[in-house]
This record gives sequence, structure tokens and C-alpha cells, in this order.
Amino acid sequence: MGHRIGRVVVLLALLLAVGPVLASSRVGEPRAAAAPEPEGIFKLDHLIFIVQENRSFDHYFGTFPGADGLPYDPEVGRRRACIPDPVLGHPSCTYHTRQLHQKGGPHNWKSSAISVNDGKMNGFIRALPQTRRWCVDRTTDACAPYVGPQLQPDVMSWHDDREIPNYWTYAHEFVLQDRMFAPADSWTLPAHLFLVSGWSAFCTDPYDPMSCTPDKDLKDYGRHVYGGPPVYAWTDITYLLHEHGVSWAYFVGNGTCSFGPCGDESGPWGKTPAGKNPLPGFTSLYETAQQSHIRTHRDFIQAARAGTLPSVSWVVPGNRVSEHPASVAGIQKGMAYVTRLVNAVMRGPAWERSAIFLTWDDWGGFYDHVPPVVVDELGYGIRVPGLLISPYARRGYIDHQTLTFDAYLKLIEDRFLDGERLDPATMSRPDPRPVVRETLPVLGDLSAEFDFTQAPRPPLILDPTPFKD
Repeated sequence: MGHRIGRVVVLLALLLAVGPVLASSRVGEPRAAAAPEPEGIFKLDHLIFIVQENRSFDHYFGTFPGADGLPYDPEVGRRRACIPDPVLGHPSCTYHTRQLHQKGGPHNWKSSAISVNDGKMNGFIRALPQTRRWCVDRTTDACAPYVGPQLQPDVMSWHDDREIPNYWTYAHEFVLQDRMFAPADSWTLPAHLFLVSGWSAFCTDPYDPMSCTPDKDLKDYGRHVYGGPPVYAWTDITYLLHEHGVSWAYFVGNGTCSFGPCGDESGPWGKTPAGKNPLPGFTSLYETAQQSHIRTHRDFIQAARAGTLPSVSWVVPGNRVSEHPASVAGIQKGMAYVTRLVNAVMRGPAWERSAIFLTWDDWGGFYDHVPPVVVDELGYGIRVPGLLISPYARRGYIDHQTLTFDAYLKLIEDRFLDGERLDPATMSRPDPRPVVRETLPVLGDLSAEFDFTQAPRPPLILDPTPFKD
């Protein structure tokens, strides 16, 4: 018994002697520093840009509460605008339509100039060419679905939440941009060139960037066709993404023949024309061997579900889900396609680190009352809708900053490229662009549309097909 007590006393003495030494060594040991929480736009690991087709802002959101939409007309006690109609011989006014398929109007640089009419914004009907396609004789049975109650052409029509409820829900719950201008006063291809490169040009030598000069037409020349050699010699944003080791993908319709050879499969959303898929036409894509980054809608859905989306994603429609007025799809299928894309991100594990930007590439001939800002010989173009959908988006916020697709590039550069611009003075690749669009003082900053102090908002899953009749 005495021996046991003695051992206990000795152990206690050792503990008392050694304890302070152990404690002091623990205090002095270096601790692994906790990684700082990302702040601001660095909370976003995935920037997603969905680009639909051919609608003006007033056509989709001209009556949205609080937005710079159609002007209020005290004569009739509601929002509307009236412009000269040379066919009827008197003004035609904007009107609401439930028609989900429309004709719209021409949307090239010539029709843009006529429509804008030096800022008067009253030439949209005069821009309609004298052909049967645009229903010059609006009294025929074939044109009956595409005219208003006073025989207005449907370029004067507008929609609201009765036809595009999901888009209006996104605008109410997230951010609506009411000064998003198309990047060029022209058609689809120049808009998509700006989307990925901040410029539209014609190059006499596809392997010499310095042979390129500004061009906003490219209708019958200087445009890439699937299976052909590259034709765009200036530098696109994926060149800088490659240099910085940033992942990206450009998602197109299943079965799209971006490089060839291709099969006949297209899938339910259709194939994507080359005008909406310009990266295969850039020489810089081949210089960096990034052809595999052109992927399909199927790939996007799978990556969203698995949480493996790249840092930067562009998604453009196939013909069966395009909202182009001439498309067989119509608004209904176009909105369903976009909603399914958004739902896939919201249901996936990356939602809380994502920002989805939705826009339309040009105005499609439809009326808009806001004169475009002129920054250079290429644009801006006529106003288009723009939305931000993100867990950090300000709720019900309307952004009145002046924006265009250049703001997308600026956000990509600020988030992933340490602020490097598509600037000939700083890029490692020669480039002749006369204007660095991302640096123009008039261009707004998309980071203002976020509230990064708020807890990430939960997903808002919408029915892709709310039309039940």
C-alpha cells in the first residue's frame, strides 16, 4: 500500500514538473493559418453566360415596373410609343401580343441606322424591306397572326409575364439590366464575336492579326463556316484564359459540326449555326490547342449536375430552342430551354458559387425607345434584355448602368485574369484593335449587381413549361 502511494506521489510530481513545459511548447508551436474567406467577386467560381436571340428590351420588358421601358402616354393613360408607318400613312403604336411566334424585322447595320434615325428611334417600321417576308400587305390571311389590332407590324409588339413568366420572375427575384446594349449595331455574328473577343473585324490574312480592320457587317465575306479554315486572326478571351490556366467551355447544340466530321445527330435542342459559335473560326483557338473546349448542351447539363462546370461558360441555343423571330421554336420553347439550363445550375452543388447572366444577341428588328450609346464605329447597338441570376444577386434590383457584352469580358478579367484586358499594349500576342472596350469610362461594372454580404440565396426552381393551354 505504501509503495503504491509512493508511486502516485512521484507521478504527480513529474506531472507538475513537466506540465508547464508541455503547455509552453504548445503555445509556442506555429499554427496552420486558416485560409481567408474569399470576398466580393472572388466568391464566384463559375461565370455562366447564356445568350438567346433577337429581342429588344422594350419588346420583353417595356412594361416592367420600375424599368426604363415604354414611355407613359397620358393621352391613353398607359405606356406606349407611336412612330411613323409609311405603309398605313399614319403612326402605328406599340401593342401587347399573346402571339408566341413572330416575324420581327431585319437586323443588320443598315436597318439599325434606319431604326435609330440619329437617335429619334422612330424608323423601325421604315426599316422593314418591301418584301412579302415582312408583311408589307398586312391585310392578307398569311399575315393576320403577325399584325396588331390596328394592323401594326409586329416589330411594334411587346410581351409581359403572360407570355414570358419565367423571365419576369427572374427579373423580380434577381437583377434586371435596363441599359444592356448589343455590342454592335448589327446582327448575330458581330455580337457573338464581341461576346468572346471584344471586337468584330475582317482579316485579309487569318494568320496575321495586324491584317484585321473593324467590320460590323461580315454578311457575305470574312465569316467562318464549319469545316473551313480559321478566318478571325485577332485575339479572343480564351487565349488569355489559357495563359492563366483558367478553365472554360463554349456549349452548343448537340451534333453541331464545329470542326467536322460530324454525324446527323442533333438532339432535342437542335444544332447551332456558325454565327452563334465563332470560336472555331479564331486562329488563336488552334494556336492554344483548345478545340476540345467547344462542347454540347448535354455536357453542360451533366457538368452542372456534377458540380464540374468550368470557371467560364458560354451557352448558345440550337435552332430548335432559339428565340429568333424566324425560328420554328418560338418564345415558349426558347424560355423552356433557358429555364432548364438555369434549373440545372440551381440543382447542382455549384449554385452557391455561380453567377448566371442571360441576354439576347441583338434586337431582332423590334422597337426600343432608348438611343444606343456610340463608343466607336461599331456600336453600341440597340438595347436588348439582360438579367443576372445568382445566390448573391441583389433581390429585385434594376441596374441602370450602361452595359454591353464588354462588361462580361471585364468581369471575367477581373475575377480570373488579375484584371488583364484584351489590350494590345499588354497582351503577349499582337492585336490591332483600336479600342479596348473594357476600359471605356461609360461601361458599367457588373460587380455592383451583387450583395456579397448576404447569405447565399436558395435556388428558385421554375417550371420550364408554364404554358398549359
